[in-house]
This record gives sequence, C-alpha cells and structure tokens, in this order.
Amino acid sequence: MPFVTTKDGAEIFYKDWGTGTPVVFSHGWPLNGDAWDPQMLFLVQQGYRVIAHDRRGHGRSSQTAKGNDMDTYADDLAAVIEHLDLKDAMLVGHSTGGGEVAHYIGRHGTKRVAKAVLVGAVPPIMLKTEANPGGLPMSVFDGIREGVAKDRSQFFKDLSGPFFGANRPDSKASQGMRDAFWAQGMTGSVLGHYLCVREFSEVDYTEDLKKIDVPTLVIHGDADQIVPIDASGKLSAKIVKNATLKIYKDAPHGLSATHADELNADLLAFLKS
Repeated sequence: MPFVTTKDGAEIFYKDWGTGTPVVFSHGWPLNGDAWDPQMLFLVQQGYRVIAHDRRGHGRSSQTAKGNDMDTYADDLAAVIEHLDLKDAMLVGHSTGGGEVAHYIGRHGTKRVAKAVLVGAVPPIMLKTEANPGGLPMSVFDGIREGVAKDRSQFFKDLSGPFFGANRPDSKASQGMRDAFWAQGMTGSVLGHYLCVREFSEVDYTEDLKKIDVPTLVIHGDADQIVPIDASGKLSAKIVKNATLKIYKDAPHGLSATHADELNADLLAFLKS
C-alpha cells in the first residue's frame, strides 16, 4: 500500500487514482480517506486525479503518540502533496479536514494550490469564546472526549445519527452510511481521536482563512447538527477572499454521503470554472 514517511517517521497512507488535474481530499473526524469514496469514484471517472490520505491516528496511517495536532496534520498533508509533486491542485476538506486545508495554506501557502473547497468545515473556530459568541460551549467537546475514552465504539454508533441527520424525519441516511462511519472510526487510534478533539474545537483558524488567496467554495448544510452553519461556514465565507458560499437545504454534516450527487456536481463545476 502507498505510504509517505514523514520527518518524525510516521507513515501516512494515501490513495492516488487517475490522471489529470489533481483533487486532494482531507477527511473529517473520526473517519479516514474512505469517507470521500463517492466523490473520488465520480471525479476519477470524469478524468481527474483524486488523492485522499488518512490523517495520522486515523485509518491506515501510523498511530503515533506525538504529532496529533493541526500543525503536524498540515505538515503531513504537505508531505503527501510534495511526495506526489502535485501542482495546481484543488484541496477539498470536510469538517476537521477543512481546518487541515486552511492550516496547510496558512503554513505552506498556495504555490501548489489552484482552488479550495470547505465542506461542513470547522473554521474559523467551533468553541464559544468572547470573540466567538455563536460557538459551542466547552462542555460539548468535553462530552466528546468522555465518549471516546469510555466507550468509543458505542459513542461512534450514536454519533452517526446526528452526523447524517438520521434523527430527522426527512433523513436520507442509510444504515450502511452509519455502519461505514463506525467502521472507519474504529480503524483509528483512541489516543489520536481523543487528542484530535482539541484540534477541531479549540484551534482558531481565522488567520489561516485570511491567507487563502485562491478561489474558494464554502459548502455547508443548514441542518448540520455537528458544525452549526452560522458560526462556521457563513463566517468562513466572509473571511476568505474570493469565497463563494453555497448552502444545502436540509443537509446534515455528512452531506458527502447523503447529498453525494449534489456535491459531486458542484465539485465538478468548480473544477471546470
């Protein structure tokens, strides 16, 4: 299987399919690169090169004790991009992966990047602070840490409900989507998952967003129960220069699965624009 070895010896797993303009996907927590299967299958069939890696501590990548922080995640993404010598890539990040895309650009610039897409992404910051009164209280994230530590398997099964909006009467979620969420989550490291909670909740990505100088598409569901749109997608679209906000009506956090056809079409149109 293809891996990139980072400076600290971690092995980062990645999938690399097709040829043409590269599209690089960063997944959400607690998933792995397989979360992007609907988009990768579609775009490779449209003649694009698609790449998705598993974040360290997630999926098939190394379960390191150190480096479970966004600085390292962004540098790991850079290692994949540089190993494959990608140019004019479109970076697509979902949820925590949206923070990863923003922080990658904040740390490494856009010399290899042509466009960016943030899908249900956590920036600018999820935590409620004086500067971010619309965020979520720390008790929410402490609850996630507790769930991971006490009974991660059941916690992931329960979390898959609101993640895909399965607790709503108009839900498009299937049992298969929920099962895949659990299965992907359980391939990761409990330590990596626990430490990553801080990175998607307490890290402020505002300065990273300000450094994004390529056309950016912000996609968010207005029924997102995990990363509420008002304190995330709507704010990011205002901060990023050249950003376009597209709101998916009644879409949940896991819209890459529940609204795959709509997202696939939007990604293809943005690639061609």
